[in-house]
Amino acid sequence: MNDMLTAPSLTAEHISSFRKIVGEEYVFIDGEALRHYSHDETENLSYLPEVVLKPRTAKEISAILAICNQHRIPVTPRGAGTGLSGGALPHKGGVLISTERMNSILEIDERNLQVTTEPGVITEVLQNAVKEKGLFYPPDPSSRGSCFIGGNISANSGGPKAVKYGVVKDYVLNLELVLPNGEIIMTGANVLKNSTGYNLTQLIVGSEGTLGFVTRIVLKLIPLPKYDLLMLVPFASLEKASETVSAIFRAGFTPSAVELVEIDALKIVSAMVDSYAVPVNDDIAAHLIIEVDGNNLDVLMSEMEQIAELTSQYGGGEVFFADDAQQKAELWKLRRRTAEAIKLAGYTIEEDTVVPRANLPALVKGVKELGKKHGFHAVCYGHAGDGNLHIRIKKEGTVNSFGDPEMTKSLRALFELVKALGGTISGEHGVGLVQKPYMDVVFNPVQLELMRGIKKVFDPNNILNAGKIFDL
Repeated sequence: MNDMLTAPSLTAEHISSFRKIVGEEYVFIDGEALRHYSHDETENLSYLPEVVLKPRTAKEISAILAICNQHRIPVTPRGAGTGLSGGALPHKGGVLISTERMNSILEIDERNLQVTTEPGVITEVLQNAVKEKGLFYPPDPSSRGSCFIGGNISANSGGPKAVKYGVVKDYVLNLELVLPNGEIIMTGANVLKNSTGYNLTQLIVGSEGTLGFVTRIVLKLIPLPKYDLLMLVPFASLEKASETVSAIFRAGFTPSAVELVEIDALKIVSAMVDSYAVPVNDDIAAHLIIEVDGNNLDVLMSEMEQIAELTSQYGGGEVFFADDAQQKAELWKLRRRTAEAIKLAGYTIEEDTVVPRANLPALVKGVKELGKKHGFHAVCYGHAGDGNLHIRIKKEGTVNSFGDPEMTKSLRALFELVKALGGTISGEHGVGLVQKPYMDVVFNPVQLELMRGIKKVFDPNNILNAGKIFDL
């Protein structure tokens, strides 16, 4: 357990004020509750907040932030706690505000293909609710069964379907936002086009809770595709599997997902979920999971046949086609449980690199070379279709990268490789706390100062998720 970075700043008077705002039963100061909210899924890091609050409305959050802003009390917004960059870690103590009670889908507008939701709604719950009406919200992080829509906004999450449909920012139309001083604003309008002033909505998406507290979200929807087909292709070479990804798109295909899973990762997750759906032979180095979707089944089947033929030209082995919904679900379960399984196996350090997809082979080759040089073992998996590779690292005697000099040196070398390949240090997990030391790899001082200036305009007293992304 890491100590808080600041001395306790709350008084009995503050606690009393919070109880009047949200109710006695939604203010938590006991040790068990504080420990529960002291961590997310980032490595093995943990920091105690001084109090946990569970408000129900934007007005309650407004009142809380007004008090915290007046007294310079640090505030950490928190969704489901599934983040991997430390964005929800209360490393400065203070107040942690959970959105658990803000969990209502307010309206599904079928005429305009929009949904209005509170931030504490689980992503998969929202997807299923609109699916019942024949509508589709594509962003689908691996943790969609537990993560909150508000957290997805904070990190600009993606997922497997981002390759065809885009990420969260492509679906956010408007946000209700509580500013650090307690004022409540709307960032835009519920329209598909908006060229009216600066785009505050897109500025907030991906800002990791550092500029304001999102309390209501308006999302664009699209019609639900009628069909989807899924296949699995084994490769004897990780680099060849990576090379195939770019070839698929150059050939004119746009799959709804292209996921890469290295065999070491697949062995671990298959054992954890006791699944034998995917072959794990020693002569296989990686698999590609390829999905297409649309409304014409004959066209989709033709595309899959052509893609399968293309993969064979790059060393792909015998193709496995998922014949029914159960087989599809089994394959996706293996992919979505990969991060959890690998972390339990000791790969506690995860990086979220992204490069132009044609450079994926160079990235995976470079990762393996860096592992040999710096004494760590890495397994690779992720959204290969858009060049977003998740790299899980295990190093003997090291569970956290944050604050570890040797791992800091190793990761800086990794991110310098990513930068040289035209990429950046995070595709969908965000910067948070643990990637903050490497922002200078991808941004120069002028760019960082512009970002700090934006933070100062929104949050001059630096109370809201302070110390995330960069220090002021």
